[in-house]
Amino acid sequence: MTAPAEPSAVSADTAPAPKRRDYAQFIVCAVMAVVGVFLIVDALSLSEGFAKVDPVGPRLFPLVIGGGLLVFAVVLAVAILRGSTGEADSGEDVDPDSPGDWKTVGLLVGLFVVTIALVDFLGWAIIGTVLFAGAATILGSRHWVRNIAIGAVLGFGSFYAFYIGLGIPLPAGILDGIL
Repeated sequence: MTAPAEPSAVSADTAPAPKRRDYAQFIVCAVMAVVGVFLIVDALSLSEGFAKVDPVGPRLFPLVIGGGLLVFAVVLAVAILRGSTGEADSGEDVDPDSPGDWKTVGLLVGLFVVTIALVDFLGWAIIGTVLFAGAATILGSRHWVRNIAIGAVLGFGSFYAFYIGLGIPLPAGILDGIL
């Protein structure tokens, strides 16, 4: 019969380093808390809505989401204070040491700004086509005709899906009277 192995003493040289707290995560907590408070305050200012027989009303979902954000902000803050940190990214095709592609980010932000600026003038069907085709091109697709064709299907399809399916009119812009 063999004796159980004795635990080996851990020397000071091989002791694991204490986890350091990532205080930058408190920014996420703060943003979550601010958005949660905004949702709650905004929901409390909503009127009862159009349908008097609506059992849920327009306030329920913003109140639930805002309350959930506040709860999770507190939970995350406590986890950070206790030293909990996420694992480093170990994706199979991600190089965490490579710099960000700020040109692509800038082009996408510019595309979103153009979309916001021109959606009333050009209308959703046209600017949606530009948005979808432009985003695909910026992200690396070099099939411009296909990008525009798919963008047109998505732009016009979403216009009619909102207008007919949901009853929500999106801006028609210069195609007003045609669509």
